[in-house]
Amino acid sequence: MDWRRLGTYAAVTAGTAVAVGATAAAARVATDRRRVRRRSQRGDAMEFGTLHVPGVSVDATDGVSLYVEVEEPDDADAHALPTVVFCHGWVLDLDCWHYQRAALRGRARMVFWDQREHGSSGVGTAESCTLDQLGDDLAAVIAAVAPEGPLVLVGHSMGAMTVMSFAAQYGDLVRDRVDGVVLMGTSAGDLIRRRDPLARLSPWLPRMGPLIGAARLLDSYPVTRAMAVGPQSPAKYADMTDEMISRSHPRALADFVGSFVDLDLYEALPALPGRRTIVMGGTKDVLTPFRHSERLAELIEGSELVAYEGAGHMMMLERHEEVTSAIEALWSSSDPSMPREDLYA
Repeated sequence: MDWRRLGTYAAVTAGTAVAVGATAAAARVATDRRRVRRRSQRGDAMEFGTLHVPGVSVDATDGVSLYVEVEEPDDADAHALPTVVFCHGWVLDLDCWHYQRAALRGRARMVFWDQREHGSSGVGTAESCTLDQLGDDLAAVIAAVAPEGPLVLVGHSMGAMTVMSFAAQYGDLVRDRVDGVVLMGTSAGDLIRRRDPLARLSPWLPRMGPLIGAARLLDSYPVTRAMAVGPQSPAKYADMTDEMISRSHPRALADFVGSFVDLDLYEALPALPGRRTIVMGGTKDVLTPFRHSERLAELIEGSELVAYEGAGHMMMLERHEEVTSAIEALWSSSDPSMPREDLYA
C-alpha cells in the first residue's frame, strides 16, 4: 500500500484546512459547485445513491446501532439460493455496491449495511473500532436479517477484512452456512509499515477531528482520483468515491487507521471455503497493491485469483460488469446438496 503518498496527502490536506480559516464558506460553495457539475456529467440511468429500501437498525454487541437494508427477490424460489451480504470499505458506505445492487435487484436476496461510524450507522468509541469488533458486527447483522440458509459474503478493502475477522471468530458458522466468499482490494497483513507516515500519524489522528472536518471544505476529488481508481478509469467512478468519502464521519478515518498498522488476519484464511472463494485485485491499486491479492490467493487453498488490468482500488465501480458477473456466478452456482467439506481444498 502506498501509505507514504497517502500520509503526505493527509498532512497536506490537514495543513491546508488550517489555512482555509476565514475563507471556509467560500471554499464550501466552490467545492459544492464542482461536485454538482461532476455529478451532472456521470450519465447513468440510475443515479448513484438512489437505490435504497427502508432500512432496519441492528444492535451490535456493544449497543452501537448498525444500519441495514435488505433487498428481497421477486421470485420466492430465489430464497433457496444464498443471501448475498455486502461489506463496504473504509470511509465508504453501502452505496459503493450501486451497480451490483442494480444488476441483481429482484433476483437475489441481498443485505447491505453500513459499518460502524460509516453511513447511517452509529458511532462507537475509538476502542471499539477494531477488526475483531467488525467481525462481531457482521455476525450481529447476519443473526438479525439472515438467520437461516446459505450465505455468500462479499467484502471490499476493510469490508473484506471484516469478512476475514468474522471467519476467524465464527468458523463453525462459516463451515455450516457460507457457500462463497469474495475478497476484493484487500490484505490479510503487512499492509502498513511502522515507519510509514500514516503509521506515525495515526496516534495523533483522534486529536485532529476539527482539522479533518475542516478539510471537507476543500475539493478532495484530485486526491481521490489519484489514489482510489486506475489512471485510465472514467472520472465518474472517482467522483462517486469522493462523494462517499466527503459524507463519511470524520471519526471513521481516525478510529480505524490503527487497525491497518498491526493487521494480521492470516489465521482466518483456513476457515474460508477455498474452492468457493474469489480474490479480486486491481493491477493499478495503490492502496492495497495487487501483490496482496496474490498473497491471499496463494494462502487460501483452492481459491480463484481475478486480476482487473488497469483497475484501481474501486473495482466494484471501475469493473462493475465483470465484478457483478463473478458474484452472480458464485451465487447462482450454489449447490445445497454438495457436502460442506467439499468446499474446502
